[in-house]
Amino acid sequence: MIESLIPAFIPVISDGVRALFNKFTGNAGAKPANISEVLQLMKAETEKLKALAELDKMGNVSQWVADFRAMMRPATCIIIVGGYVGAVALSAAADTQVQLAQYAQMVTFYLFGDRTWQYIRGKN
Repeated sequence: MIESLIPAFIPVISDGVRALFNKFTGNAGAKPANISEVLQLMKAETEKLKALAELDKMGNVSQWVADFRAMMRPATCIIIVGGYVGAVALSAAADTQVQLAQYAQMVTFYLFGDRTWQYIRGKN
């Protein structure tokens, strides 16, 4: 099970390494230097959110299609993690467990790692 949890800590480790580099080089990272740059970044973020909203519209889509599309990622994650837990519980073949462990690592990283770290840092 530990191999499924390790990927969740990759964002924390990468942030720590980045902080060490920033400390030793005196670099604060990419930050806007003036108000004009702050406004440009805010405008770019707004345009990005508008583009994402337009992707959800996609013309005349039935509500059940939109709902199905929205549930594809969570359902896939549940199936993959459930398959891994089931394979371990049922003592499936080692090759099957290794492959499912790799998929479960990806899902664990997607669900818990990056998003949790961004939430903790207050950048959500």
